[in-house]
Amino acid sequence: MLESLFRLAAPKSRKKRNNGGDTAQLTFHRMTARKASLVLASLVVAGFCTRLGFWQLERLDERRAFNAFLRQRLAARPVQLSALPTDTAKARFRSVSLTGKYDYANEIVLASRTRQGSPGVNIITPLRVAGRDTAVLVNRGWVYAPDGMTVEVVRWREGDSLDGTGHVETFPAARKGRAKSATNANAYRWLDRELLSQRLSYPVAPYYVVLASAPSAESPNVPPRLDPPSLDEGPHRSYAIQWFSFASISIIGMFLLTRRK
Repeated sequence: MLESLFRLAAPKSRKKRNNGGDTAQLTFHRMTARKASLVLASLVVAGFCTRLGFWQLERLDERRAFNAFLRQRLAARPVQLSALPTDTAKARFRSVSLTGKYDYANEIVLASRTRQGSPGVNIITPLRVAGRDTAVLVNRGWVYAPDGMTVEVVRWREGDSLDGTGHVETFPAARKGRAKSATNANAYRWLDRELLSQRLSYPVAPYYVVLASAPSAESPNVPPRLDPPSLDEGPHRSYAIQWFSFASISIIGMFLLTRRK
């Protein structure tokens, strides 16, 4: 009888041992699949971050090339307006000599311009050049305005004529919205050449000039001129380091997690 009981118990014992082996094998497969998914996800993240890092380095190279181009343009000897290329893209940032008479009656302000954190406006005055029917808009500088729009422009009239230098800027591309302020007839959010041409009784040049030189005799009614375009390299280097750091963290984290039992 004992022998019969032993024979009945033996298959059940083997079956129990087999179930234990199957469970261990299933757990192993699950852990392997989980680690494989972790490795794949980490590699994807690392590859994506690395690509963004190299993209920022490409942007840095482009910025350096642009700075070299800009430095050369701004350092060149000023030319007369008549010597500027007709292509405004080729004329941009070129130094020019300006001689003419201001048309203060048609002066406007470019609203919402900040300087060292303070609100203000840029004063834009048409310049009538002898022998030309087309006027050139001149950005004479920045003045403080508490609301970023309203300023007494009469106070900032620095003389009837101009004999100075500046650099050429192009009008911004067309955008949605109203360029002209709805509450201030002389304030504009951006310079819209077509809109300004309708306001004036004469044609407007396809570019404007940011005045750089000040009159020989400084006076309190001369607005501070705008700073030349920045030649810094921007945040691209630090962004590249940041993305490469994220890629490294992803790879290191993958190794640490996959080595855990």
